[in-house]
Amino acid sequence: MGDISGVADLAFFDGTLYALEGGAGCSHGDSLPNGLYSVNTKTRSWKLVADLSHFVQTHMVKYPNPPDFEPDGTFYGMVEFHNRLYAVEPNHGQIVSIDKNGSMASVMDVSASQAHIVPTAITAHDGQLYLGDLNQFPIEPNYARILTLGYAECSQVAAPGLDDTDAQHSLHILSSKAGFTTVVGTAFGPDGLLYVLELSDAAGYPTPGAAKVVRVKVDGDIEDVAGGLVVPTAMTFGPDGRLYVSNFGAAPPGAGQIVRIDIP
Repeated sequence: MGDISGVADLAFFDGTLYALEGGAGCSHGDSLPNGLYSVNTKTRSWKLVADLSHFVQTHMVKYPNPPDFEPDGTFYGMVEFHNRLYAVEPNHGQIVSIDKNGSMASVMDVSASQAHIVPTAITAHDGQLYLGDLNQFPIEPNYARILTLGYAECSQVAAPGLDDTDAQHSLHILSSKAGFTTVVGTAFGPDGLLYVLELSDAAGYPTPGAAKVVRVKVDGDIEDVAGGLVVPTAMTFGPDGRLYVSNFGAAPPGAGQIVRIDIP
């Protein structure tokens, strides 16, 4: 449809820069696969570490969405956790863990319990993972959520057919909080609170200027932090304690910018 997409996320792992491809593979018209690539910042060379296109095609999720199916996937978010990199694939709905040698494992089939919620942003904090979802279009405000994920097993045995068949190696949903809209970024601030980047909080389809950053207060309320953004796609806190947002991230080439936000 004329979109241009390439590297979806970056992460430093044991001193090496890794890039997560989201727009590669044959289904995107690219001979290179979607994958995890290591980048040598001194020589500017790079190499494929893990072929994620092949992985998602050989590790199908429980409930793929036929009208919205992308054979190579559309990887989006990535974070280092438990000495591995955890990459989120929104289109199929799964989380893949990868070690620095390229060994891959599916650690969560999001579709199996949540259906096609389009998981996007992932962050780690205090030994747990937090996963946000875009949800489907047309946009329904407040229907996206943040899922708290962990490896802790449930204390009670589920009814027949409702248990996790691979509990030992799978992430579990420990809690879920709704009230968000089109989540595309998550980050914990210096204040210990969770900040969430929303692509557009207006009903219908993405609306320029309707994107914003919100945070979850200690009492659970969700409050606005900054608004007026235009289809942003990612954010992170810098060492200065300020928030940096990729604004115009889903816009035509040349429009992108980095916005610095002072947190009140």
